Amino acid sequence: MTKTKKAEVIEQLRVSFENTTAVVICDYKGLSVSDLEELRVAAKAKDTSVQVVKNTLATIALTNAGMSGVEIKDTNIFIWSDDVISASKIASDFAKKSEKFVIKAGYLDGEAADTAKIEAFAKLPGREELLGMLAATWMAPVANFTIGLDALKRQKEESA
Repeated sequence: MTKTKKAEVIEQLRVSFENTTAVVICDYKGLSVSDLEELRVAAKAKDTSVQVVKNTLATIALTNAGMSGVEIKDTNIFIWSDDVISASKIASDFAKKSEKFVIKAGYLDGEAADTAKIEAFAKLPGREELLGMLAATWMAPVANFTIGLDALKRQKEESA
């Protein structure tokens, strides 16, 4: 890889990392190509990026993006997204499927995060689930009011 190509990759990654809220670093050593493709498909479905990057290039890009504090070594695959929960869930779910896929560390909301913090975010409900819960909470008073009106109507009809 030429110096100009490396500079382009670093700049592209820096921009991506600056515009994201979650970067999860995982070890993928021993995974087959089909397993990695399965990970990429799952990530793409949730608007999450997955890429294998050389450690030196990734370290430079992360440092330039203002993310430091995690040592990057061995084989790594990077998962990043605008949604902290989505990136954490994808990494956690895939780690449960494959023993060879291991979550190492990451950056959540610009801060270094360990495996425990990433797993904690993975257990939270997703954006769609939270919106559904919120809608159900807002609709409960309306539903209860209509049930009460219906019961009052029946009571008035019976007494008349």
